[in-house]
Amino acid sequence: MQRQGGCPISVSTQPSLTESARGTTPKAARPGLAPAGLIFLAITSVGWGLNWPATKYLLSELPPLTLRGGTGVVGAVLLALLAVLRGQSLRVARPMWPRLVLAGLLNVTGWMVLMGLALVYLPASEAALIAYTMPVWAAALAWPVLGERPTPMRALALVMAFAGLSAIMGGNGLAATMEKLPGIIMALGGSIGFAIGTVLAKRWPLQMPPIPAAAWQIGIGCAPVALAGVLLETSHFDAVTRFGWVVLAYSTVVQFCIAYVCWFAALARLPASVAAIGTMAVPVIGVIASALALGEPLGAGQIAALILTLAAVALATRS
Repeated sequence: MQRQGGCPISVSTQPSLTESARGTTPKAARPGLAPAGLIFLAITSVGWGLNWPATKYLLSELPPLTLRGGTGVVGAVLLALLAVLRGQSLRVARPMWPRLVLAGLLNVTGWMVLMGLALVYLPASEAALIAYTMPVWAAALAWPVLGERPTPMRALALVMAFAGLSAIMGGNGLAATMEKLPGIIMALGGSIGFAIGTVLAKRWPLQMPPIPAAAWQIGIGCAPVALAGVLLETSHFDAVTRFGWVVLAYSTVVQFCIAYVCWFAALARLPASVAAIGTMAVPVIGVIASALALGEPLGAGQIAALILTLAAVALATRS
C-alpha cells in the first residue's frame, strides 16, 4: 500500500492507496472526501496546533536548535522502535535514498530550523500566519506538478482561510521592521520548503511502510539540527522545570510520532492541495491553545477569525 507524507513522504502497500498516491482514484471516488484522510488530517492539525504554545513555552527553557533537533531525534528513535515491534523493516532500497534525504531536508530540517528561529524574532501569531501561507504555495505547485487544477471552491476556501488568519493578527499587523525581517524571511522560507515537500511527496512517494519512512525522514532531518545545537548553543537541561519535561514529552511523542504519521496517512488519501489547506486549522488551534495555556488575548475579533478559518477548512475538505 503506497503512502506519502506531507512533511516527508511515506508509503504503504494497499492498491487503493497506490492509486491515490499517484493521483489516480476510481471514478466513483472523491479523494477530497475520504473519511479516513479527513480524520488523520484532524489529528495532525490538533497535534501540531497545540505544539505552537508548547514550543513557545519551551524556548524559555531551551535554545531553539537543541529543542527542535533533540526532540526530533528522540521521536525518530521511538518511531523506529515502533516499526520494529510491528514487524516492519527499516531497510531502505537504494533508489529511495534520494527521495528520503530530500524529503527530510525540505520538510523536517528546513521547517524545524527556520520556524524555531523565526519564533525568536516574531510573536507566535505572526510566525504562524506566515508559516501557514504554505497552502498557497502547495496549491500553486500542485497544478503544474500533479495536475491538480484549483477548483473555484478551493480558491474560495483559500481566500476565506487567509482572511481569517489575517484577522487573527488583529491590530498588531506584521510590522515588518528591520528587526523582524530575519524572522519573516525564515518563516516564509520554511513555509515554501514545506509546500515543495508536500507536492513532491505526492509526485514521488516512497516505496516503504509509513512508520519506517517517518522514522528515517525525521531522523535524517533532525540529526543535523541537533548536532548544530550541540556545537552552537549552550543548553542547561538541569534548569528545565518538571512541567517543561512534560511539554518536552508532548513535543516528542505527539508532534513527531503521532501527528507526523497521521499527516503522511492524510496526504496518501487526499489531494495535496486539500491536505495543505486543511492544515490552516493548525494556527487556529494554536491561537486558542495559547490563549488558554499562556494567557494570550482572545477577543471577539479573534473568535470571528477562528470561525471564518475553520469554515474555510470545512469548505476545502468538501470540495
